[in-house]
Order: sequence, then C-alpha cells, then structure tokens
Amino acid sequence: MTEHPRLHAIPGGREEDRRDAREPLWREVLGARLRELRRLRAETLAETGGRAGISPQYLSEVERGRKEPSSEMIAALAGAFGVSLGELTELVADDLRTRRPSAVPRANLAANPVLLAA
Repeated sequence: MTEHPRLHAIPGGREEDRRDAREPLWREVLGARLRELRRLRAETLAETGGRAGISPQYLSEVERGRKEPSSEMIAALAGAFGVSLGELTELVADDLRTRRPSAVPRANLAANPVLLAA
C-alpha cells in the first residue's frame, strides 16, 4: 500500500518501520515484561487475564506490543502478578535502559532537574 504524498511514516508506527527504530516502544517492552512474568508463573493467557479482569485475546495483544493499555489496565495486570504499579514500571524502565543507553549522562540529569507543571 502506498502512502499519501503529504504523509510520512512515524518510526515505530508500522511493522517494517520498527526494524529501523533506534529504541523500542514502551508498549513493546511492557508487553515483553508481562509475557515474561506470566511465563515465570507458568500461567495461560486465560488465567492471568481472568485475575486482571481482561480477555486473553486482549492480553495477547498487549504482550505482543500491539495494544497500548491504559494506566488502569497496567495497574490491574501488575496486581495480577502481585507487584505494584511502581515495581512493574521500574522493571520496564530497567529493560528500556539495557536496550539502549541514555543519550544524556545520568550526572547531567541530576544537575539539570526538569520541572513539571502540576
């Protein structure tokens, strides 16, 4: 399928574009971590999905990085594995860090704090 001449592909937006992406998408790393947690427990999609209150089909899509789950959904999945949302987020953040080193040294991040609007 040909794209419209005024449109361009966003890296990570389509399957063939992801091969060239410099770093993985959050949803892909989250999905891989969720799949790993489920397999470590030797559970089926139906067992984990049942505890989290989601369908096995949706959980499969999340694990494959195809769906971007809401924060409520991520919290439900974390609870289904007996970890907090913060713990799951830390695991995913660690996975992201190991896949691609930060372009900004951590010392610079501490020296230049970022202020967030409330």
